[in-house]
Amino acid sequence: MNKLQRARRRTIAWITLPILLIAVSVYGLAYGSVSIPLREINQVLLHHDDSTYRTILMDLRLPRVLVGLLVGACLAAAGALLQGVMKNPLADPGIIGVSAGGGLAAVITMVMLPQLSYLLPVTAFSGAFLTAVAIYLLAWDRGASPVKIVLAGVAINALLGAVMNGVMVMYSDRVQAVLPWLSGGLNGRSWHHLEFMAPYAIIGLIASLFAIKPANLLLLGDDSAQLLGQRVELQRLLIILLSALLAGTAVSVAGLIGFVGLVVPHVIRLLIGEDYRFLLPLSILGGGTLVVLADTVARSWFDPIELPVGILLAVIGAPFFLILLKKRGNFG
Repeated sequence: MNKLQRARRRTIAWITLPILLIAVSVYGLAYGSVSIPLREINQVLLHHDDSTYRTILMDLRLPRVLVGLLVGACLAAAGALLQGVMKNPLADPGIIGVSAGGGLAAVITMVMLPQLSYLLPVTAFSGAFLTAVAIYLLAWDRGASPVKIVLAGVAINALLGAVMNGVMVMYSDRVQAVLPWLSGGLNGRSWHHLEFMAPYAIIGLIASLFAIKPANLLLLGDDSAQLLGQRVELQRLLIILLSALLAGTAVSVAGLIGFVGLVVPHVIRLLIGEDYRFLLPLSILGGGTLVVLADTVARSWFDPIELPVGILLAVIGAPFFLILLKKRGNFG
């Protein structure tokens, strides 16, 4: 892919993704167990209206769509940053154990300390954060190479998964309340969830934009980055912790949703290249779009059953990802 082709694709992506984001958000507001005409959405959002549509939109769908946008944006940004600092397109909060750390902390809270369930977002974020620190320390040996971090993350992920299963077996009488959360979903997400996660998500997403320059320099290789005056290990640690903040924020509200942090940045990279000035913001837009679209499909296409969005993304996303890999040459 030459410079002209790359520039053309970037222009198309900058035009297309915001339009898709708006279209998918409107689709998420309009469709569900009750379909709402577009003129009624406009009436409710722009004018005072006491109809049933207002209750559905303002109390149920609008906060759910906004939470979905932030969850997708956080997961995609976390995946894009991790793939960059680890120089591995398979790096993802779910694969290296950061999401599992948040998940284990949340499960322990829900089944062992249900009286503290109101602290669930805080415990999930803390679990993800501590897991990221543990992975980095385990991988440290006069420096932490990307390969060591990935290997340590995979091992930690397996360990946390085993502990999580053990907790669920020991407290099997309480596991029913945990299963929907483990599957990943946005059912019942309200303004309360949005109010909690929005500060963390917005701070994390804004901070991720400041990681663009170091992420681009790390792509040159550790030696080249050091020659340019960069403190490679410190920057890598800070970016990993930032990714933990983003992933933990998403996990605390939506549970374990995979695929977004892995595939969205990868698809964007195949389309427009490695440059984080374009890759990161476009991944943020793509992640929000994907999660809202998948959630709307999960709750409207299978009525009266509502599928957890995490399951739908896994079922559709895995084959899609394999096809993309198979056809990668067509993007390059």
